[in-house]
Amino acid sequence: MSLPPPSASAKLSAPIDLPLVRRRFGQPQRVAESDFLRREVSARMQERLALVKIAPREVLDAGCGEGADLPVLQKRYPEAQVIGIDGAYGMLAVAAEHQRGAQSAMNRLFGSINKWLGSGPGANGPELACADFARLPLAANALDLVWSNLALHWHPQPDRVFAEWRRVLRVEGLLMFSCFGPDTLREVRSAFESIDIAPHTLPFVDMHDFGDMLVNAGFSTPVMDMETITVTYETPQRLLEDVRAWGGNPLETRRRSMLSRHQYQRLLAALEAMRNRDGKIPLSFEVIYGHAFRPVPKTTAAGESIIRFERPPR
Repeated sequence: MSLPPPSASAKLSAPIDLPLVRRRFGQPQRVAESDFLRREVSARMQERLALVKIAPREVLDAGCGEGADLPVLQKRYPEAQVIGIDGAYGMLAVAAEHQRGAQSAMNRLFGSINKWLGSGPGANGPELACADFARLPLAANALDLVWSNLALHWHPQPDRVFAEWRRVLRVEGLLMFSCFGPDTLREVRSAFESIDIAPHTLPFVDMHDFGDMLVNAGFSTPVMDMETITVTYETPQRLLEDVRAWGGNPLETRRRSMLSRHQYQRLLAALEAMRNRDGKIPLSFEVIYGHAFRPVPKTTAAGESIIRFERPPR
């Protein structure tokens, strides 16, 4: 049986070794040093979310990691049921531990008055599950908001992920996400070019291509924007440690052999040559922000057109 040709967006998917990504992020201590940027981007996403007037009943954090965004979303939407999904069991274990600690603290704080409190949908805290973004353990039309902070670029098929996120969103549900764009880690990419031609960083997807994927997946009027955040380092060794903390190079086409001592010294020298006037070595992150809604359908499942009549005001 022959397979259908890939869509245009599928051709943009990087050959990412997804099991390797899960193993690396399954060691929370390995990636902890990189969390500062996730928190910064999350805060900027929250500013954007504050401009959208919605009252969701169910909220999904796709790629919740250690769960830092879960209490923030729960606080913003206290009546909502918040769900955290990640592909790494290790991350979810830490998120569950944080959640148990938060609940114990609340119980100690309120003590005997708990029995007088209401138990809204979010009263028992977020639910957690381990799953692939492109195969969510959720029914269709189950959510009002899908939130994803700096996780999408780790999936090899973002076009399939968008289609799945649309499936689980209700009509007029909101998708809001952030991810890295092509200029991310450009200094590292340039430094490695002095050593070999093997890929040493992900070929992150362009913002406009993400916009096309959203439209192809059935989202309406996607809004995309980007900014560059630059982090500076005292030494090239510290910079490379943070790159590894970000997940390193999970490409299936990555170089499998170690650098020789001579190659490693050339790499350090190439990074040293990038020092700014202030003496610091820059590392760039192109951060893409996107949001879109699942539109009201214009046709039925049988392909019949839907015509809506607005009742005139009295």
